[in-house]
Amino acid sequence: MTQSHSTEGLVPFGEWQTWYRITGDLASGVTPLVVVHGGPGCTHDYLLTLASIAESGRPVVHYDQLGAGRSTHLPDKGVDFWTVDLFLDELDNLLETLGISGGYHLLGQSWGGMLGAEHALRTPRGLKGLVLSNSPASMELWASEAKVLRSHMPPGVEDALDLHEQAGSTNDPEYLAATQAYYDVHVCRVLPNPPELLKTMEYMADDSTVYTTMNGPNEFFCIGSLRNWSVVDRVSAITAPTLLLSGRFDEATPATVQPFMDNIANVRWTIFEESSHMPFVEEPDLYREIVEAFLREND
Repeated sequence: MTQSHSTEGLVPFGEWQTWYRITGDLASGVTPLVVVHGGPGCTHDYLLTLASIAESGRPVVHYDQLGAGRSTHLPDKGVDFWTVDLFLDELDNLLETLGISGGYHLLGQSWGGMLGAEHALRTPRGLKGLVLSNSPASMELWASEAKVLRSHMPPGVEDALDLHEQAGSTNDPEYLAATQAYYDVHVCRVLPNPPELLKTMEYMADDSTVYTTMNGPNEFFCIGSLRNWSVVDRVSAITAPTLLLSGRFDEATPATVQPFMDNIANVRWTIFEESSHMPFVEEPDLYREIVEAFLREND
């Protein structure tokens, strides 16, 4: 294993800028891995453990999507601006500008995997392998499964969630406490949460424009512009070799992932038995091992 250096920079995207970080050397000749974060509106920080993949000699590219982290913030933009196509165009622009559009792997986590599936549906010539980590094939499935998960929470949690969602008081401390209880079971079971996840949460607390516009106030009350999003009837067109990853306690339950398994031709699926939505934090060694093996096969 080699210790990898990292470089950071900004890529012009229209009149804005996309921040990126490269761990390792893009000129190494090894197919790079591009990591697409969730949210929408999170940052790359909580996925930084994946930079360790570069120790094997494979360069790893992280970036913060427009409106998030170190990229250009646009808090005055509304629902018509924040679209799936915007983020697909940003990803294409990043790949082109970094000179890797001719050959790369893509790992998308949660919303990043939703974006990754949409990207793969465009059948880009350079996509060698696709990893969809903790990602649903439809937000309708995601929302219906969240209701099931909520019903299994301790007494009082679901009641508090229902009460404040109906009242429109999702900033109430009781609601926020119930939300955190859900997150501790179904989002990240490493408690206290690791520093890289807290860093992402800090950025989102400073500017939640993208998240609240496209998703909603939290992970399970999805009332934003993505609420009707689905690729269920389209994923059969994905031709890239695909690896599905999810956790046994994941908010992306097996039912939300199943359409990918059923409809993508070249696909496999690993469920991490000790993880929820962040197996790269909860079972990092096993996660890395499985991802690296898949990437090597598809170089």
